[in-house]
Amino acid sequence: MERAPCLLLLLVPLLRVSAATPEPCEVDDEDVRCACNFSGSQPEWSEAFQCIGSVEVEIRGGGHSLEPFLKSAEGYADPRKYADTVKALRVRRLTVGAARVPARLLIGVLRVLGYSRLKELTLEDLEVTGTTPPPPLEAAGPALTTLRLRNVSWTAGGSWLAELQPWLKPGLKVLNVADAQSLVFSCEQVRTFPALTTLDLSDNPGLGERGLTAALCPHKFPALQNLALRNTGMQTPRAVCAALAAAGVQPHRLDLSRNSLSATANPSAAGCIWPSTLNSLNLSFAGLQQVPKGLPAKLSVLDLSYNRLNREPRPEELPQVDNLTLDGNPFLVPEAPKPQEHSMNSGVVPARAPSPLSVGMSGTLVLLQGVWAFA
Repeated sequence: MERAPCLLLLLVPLLRVSAATPEPCEVDDEDVRCACNFSGSQPEWSEAFQCIGSVEVEIRGGGHSLEPFLKSAEGYADPRKYADTVKALRVRRLTVGAARVPARLLIGVLRVLGYSRLKELTLEDLEVTGTTPPPPLEAAGPALTTLRLRNVSWTAGGSWLAELQPWLKPGLKVLNVADAQSLVFSCEQVRTFPALTTLDLSDNPGLGERGLTAALCPHKFPALQNLALRNTGMQTPRAVCAALAAAGVQPHRLDLSRNSLSATANPSAAGCIWPSTLNSLNLSFAGLQQVPKGLPAKLSVLDLSYNRLNREPRPEELPQVDNLTLDGNPFLVPEAPKPQEHSMNSGVVPARAPSPLSVGMSGTLVLLQGVWAFA
């Protein structure tokens, strides 16, 4: 007789709560947000059952390997059987990570989440191991609007984006990749992101202008409007302009803050024509002692705040700009010390160290095992 796809029935035998062990999960009074911290050596993953009715779920564990889950998950290859159950989940924003996750297991979870109403997915401090399954004939994962990855390593190296992309439905609008081991993508394998309006590559201090050229796969981001490159090792605005031109992207807003920018362009560098769509440029916290050369001729917004300008820029040094921000520069507050001099000598803010807390991907799998466990 066919068993009903009920998560509750699956998890009841697993609820082994020890009175001597602190509760790993907390749910707010409105049952909107649930946060779990599975930091023990023998975590009770079934405690994540408390999150089943929450809209925002954050599960952090102890860096456990999820290899033992792989064998049981592979027996349930057709997630269509569990579509109704998964659709009933309230979760819209999910954060998981800090575990060693087989790539096949990660893809299996994405396939199941394809029937959910999940919109925002954050992966942090993950080590994704092994190879991914062959791509599906059509996108089979969740219809995300936002995908954030921080300190996620992949056995696939630079091909990770091309291997992950087929398991997400089209429509992704925001992609944030920080503390990445590799942003040199296999551009010939990467598909176009037709709806992506925001690309945030901030907090990748080793990226540099050459890395930016490799990351901005030509003509793959036709709808891009916002490009954030904070603390990415950029050196001159002109070099960034050249990378944008090579990729054929036309952003409206560009954030180059918290880079150690040079005010003078390389005399041997060729001139660059900035995208005509660019109307906002952020050069704050960049250690600038004068206005850089080679800026766009016209801008709506130019942010030069918290630099090291000792005098007010002359009109001929500036582009035609509607809104200019100069707050925090020494010429406005002569008695004040140079901004953030105690923590940054060059205008660069170090990348955030990986979180010591682990994100238990296994906890999320407990929520979904009911989906996998009933044929």
